[in-house]
Amino acid sequence: MNVDQEIAALRRLSLPELRGRFARLFGEESQTTNNRIWLIKRLAWRMQAVAEGDLSQRARQRAAELADDANLRLGPPRPSRIASGSRPIPSPSRPWRSYAALRPGTVLTRPYKGQSLQVTVLKLGFQFEGVVYLSLSAVAKAITGSHCSGRLFFRLNGKGGAQ
Repeated sequence: MNVDQEIAALRRLSLPELRGRFARLFGEESQTTNNRIWLIKRLAWRMQAVAEGDLSQRARQRAAELADDANLRLGPPRPSRIASGSRPIPSPSRPWRSYAALRPGTVLTRPYKGQSLQVTVLKLGFQFEGVVYLSLSAVAKAITGSHCSGRLFFRLNGKGGAQ
């Protein structure tokens, strides 16, 4: 049987048979017990490596060098001051055309589900409950949980004033 046929035959094996095949090919027990797809992929890779030749010693050394030089993250990224779902704050060189009529320091108030919500307009964003958002739509999404127009949610007309 050639390698392609052997790999195709792996799909028909039971989980215990796959684990036994893994132990024979790798010389050790599999650390996974129920991940059938992972076992098939690892077995297929090993069968191809045995049949067609594994990586050369030079390639292995180069891979080890690259891994040593890699800047690997050892922990999760630090949370941003900008709320998730919003984009980074634009540079001051790009003025806000759509919100030009809203001056920094303006407080937008909106009754919603029995509460009075207040959003402060900043020079480069909007602050709601201590979190800075890029747009009113991002604020509205944080409040409602679904996407909606910030202008409509805060009941602003095209000129930035209240209706």
